[in-house]
Amino acid sequence: MASGGFKLGKWVSNSKRLLESIPEDDRAKELKGLDLENDELPKERALGVQWCVERDQLEFNITKVNEKATRRNILSVMSAVYDPIGYASPFLLQAKKILQSLCRLKIDWDSDIPDDQRNEWGKWLKELPILERLKIPRCLKPKEFGKVVNIQMHYFADASQEGYGTATYVRYTNDRKEIHCAFLTGKARVAPLKPHTIVKMELTAATSAVKQDAQLKQELTMNIDETVFWTDSQTVLKYIRSEKARHPVFVANRIAIIHDGSDVHQWRYVPSKLNPADHASRGLSADDLLTKEDWLNGPEFLHQTEDFWPCEDDSNDADSDRECEKEVSVSAVTMTDEPQKNPVEKLLEYHSEWNKLKRSVAWWLRLKTILLQRMKGHNPNQCSQGITSDEMESAERAIIKFIQRKSFSEEIGVLQKTKTAEMNIKDPCWTVKQASDKGNRCLRQKGRLTDLDPELHDEIMRVGGRLRKASIPLNAKHQMILPKDHHVSKLIIRHLHQLVGHQGRNHVLAELRQKYWIIHAGSMIRSLLKRCIQCRKYLARTGKQKMADLPAYRLRPDEGVFSRTGVDYFGPFEIKQGRTLKKRYGVMFTCLSSRAVHIEVAHSLDTNSCIGALRRFMARRGHVQELYSDNGTNFVGANKELKSALQELDENQINRFASNHGLKWKFNPPAASHFGGVWERQIRTVRKVLSGILSEQYLRTTQSDEQLHTFLCEVEAIINSRPLTKVSDNPNDLDVITPNHLLLLKAPVDMPLGKFDEKDVYARRRWRQMQYLADLFWKRWTKEYLPTLQRRQKWLQPERCTEVGDVVMIVDDQSPRNSWLMGVVIEAYKDKGGLVRSAKIKTKTATLVRPVVKLCLLLEGETK
Repeated sequence: MASGGFKLGKWVSNSKRLLESIPEDDRAKELKGLDLENDELPKERALGVQWCVERDQLEFNITKVNEKATRRNILSVMSAVYDPIGYASPFLLQAKKILQSLCRLKIDWDSDIPDDQRNEWGKWLKELPILERLKIPRCLKPKEFGKVVNIQMHYFADASQEGYGTATYVRYTNDRKEIHCAFLTGKARVAPLKPHTIVKMELTAATSAVKQDAQLKQELTMNIDETVFWTDSQTVLKYIRSEKARHPVFVANRIAIIHDGSDVHQWRYVPSKLNPADHASRGLSADDLLTKEDWLNGPEFLHQTEDFWPCEDDSNDADSDRECEKEVSVSAVTMTDEPQKNPVEKLLEYHSEWNKLKRSVAWWLRLKTILLQRMKGHNPNQCSQGITSDEMESAERAIIKFIQRKSFSEEIGVLQKTKTAEMNIKDPCWTVKQASDKGNRCLRQKGRLTDLDPELHDEIMRVGGRLRKASIPLNAKHQMILPKDHHVSKLIIRHLHQLVGHQGRNHVLAELRQKYWIIHAGSMIRSLLKRCIQCRKYLARTGKQKMADLPAYRLRPDEGVFSRTGVDYFGPFEIKQGRTLKKRYGVMFTCLSSRAVHIEVAHSLDTNSCIGALRRFMARRGHVQELYSDNGTNFVGANKELKSALQELDENQINRFASNHGLKWKFNPPAASHFGGVWERQIRTVRKVLSGILSEQYLRTTQSDEQLHTFLCEVEAIINSRPLTKVSDNPNDLDVITPNHLLLLKAPVDMPLGKFDEKDVYARRRWRQMQYLADLFWKRWTKEYLPTLQRRQKWLQPERCTEVGDVVMIVDDQSPRNSWLMGVVIEAYKDKGGLVRSAKIKTKTATLVRPVVKLCLLLEGETK
């Protein structure tokens, strides 16, 4: 390293002879000025672990800790005990169990904990300083051990209801047949919050041991001659040794990891009383950690030859296993008034797809055939073969036959009795027309099958009908009859609906009639297609709700103009500065009561420009009490560039400016542009008027800043001069009111001026005329304009309210329909009338708030 220009320093060693050969300047800070012959070497930290250099031991350094009994402090103190190798893991497990119990109780991080956990925490803290007495030799092999001829790795795994853990030991054998065992690593984990059986916990511990082996072999440089895994669960050993058996998913996944990382012959049984990993699964106090020699030195039998190692015969049929003593088999019997379902019916209702149901029944029929053949002395070999098409057809016939026996038992009985009344008993079909009078009478009383003229084919009731002579397949002439609203009938309809590519009702019904005849199939298909999620994703309409009442701020004539204002951006517009083109944006302020507008020009879309436009508006139009806009920074505009640029506005800075000026800024839900229709409509008017003005210019994109300001002022004047009510054809009627009546306070020629004389034109009395004109505007506004807002233009009737639990699709106008996000409604926001206007949706990536008009209902939530 020095030859490359990298000089290493801060040298530490447990050999004083070596330290003497190192210059004092290159030694560690604590070793500088130290008398190596007389002074004791200090303690150092190596990779975060306390190292007593003089005795070459690893130790724990416990500093003063905070004894506060909170969940946050418990985690902090426990994490401060740095133990990467796992020497003290049984002791730390006690603190982990306390922390897990607080998590199970959902205690907040800084809240006081219950008395039981507080007492356990205090007891653990008192024992914590004892860890300083734990001394572990750093070197795994003794100093005078001699030449090593065999190295073995032994992994012990164990689990309990409280936790699971592993302990790993390295076993050396020298040329003198002497044996030495050293602790290599240990792990202790608390049991998961979701309870598992002891067998599953033992299997998890065994899996952890295999993973630990793979990690250690990758890190260690020594050559391992043999690896042995120990467990005290005979059930786990049976799982590992049964390589061809089929297991549940939880077991199968962990058995696969064990088989990939180890061989079956490497696994051995150890009784629980001899298993040192039992300490890692149950925990130890600090005193016990110092006295339990089997934890740090390994079990006694590892210090002996393999003849003294335990074997499975010593287990006494696993009675010595303390975990097995805790497992009790309990048979629970639930007494209910409802009749118990037939196992076959449970099997039919368990599956949600038609093909899966047929395949499952086919396996059961194959098992039945194998068992019958073995009873006869045969030994069939069919278990490894896949299900054939013939077996699928046999399973389908068995399902149909079972359903018909349950739903049409009386009809089938009548058809079977008519067998004796047939003139030709060799005919395989017995029709209703040839049945006895008694049979005809019974079928007519049932009514639901009379028009189908049913008959039996191979013990399955099929449609007789009038198509016997048609040149079509047998299944299309004589369809199998199925009852209405049966689970299997629904599965068949859903299967055919997917088979025809989610086509409509008539297409599905035509495909159904090729093999099945479901009673009242038309209504069933219609109801099932309405609930098809795939169809709803492409055809579902967006939600709607009865038009809400107008908010109070639009109906108050007693407040000044622009007291309550809506704001939105529009644009951009290009202007020419020198030889370059610049973009400008319009900021529209709309008075929510008088419908007057004010337009400012923003030079950019940053936060300072937005605040500047607002300050200019307030300086010219007076103080604003409440300001309304679309949701936060996402002001809705027609231009995509405008939408994306406004995302960068600093909402906190804007809110700070509003609070400093006594201004309340209220936001509509995201993507709810119709909530701000009062200003959105004015932006449309601005575009229309501005388009007309700019169309008269020769070069629409080369106007200057001054021209743009002039254009927008003209647009503002034109919009504010628009009539708020309809213009009458009667010349004697008053002129219609416009926002300019209030803004300019100039009355039309025919407007009565009241009791004023020509002296009132002087400034000292002009305020009386201004006040009169303003009062006159608001009186006419109340009588003429306000009644025009009475009627609802659309959304006249209340619709179904969005409910918690509904599965919806969120409308995104910028992406195709098949890529819209799906989510679940977790909260519905109602207005004062009890109708839901917006909802909070939880998707796979985020939680959003959207109005109901931006939601497509896919699946109704289950009502409580």
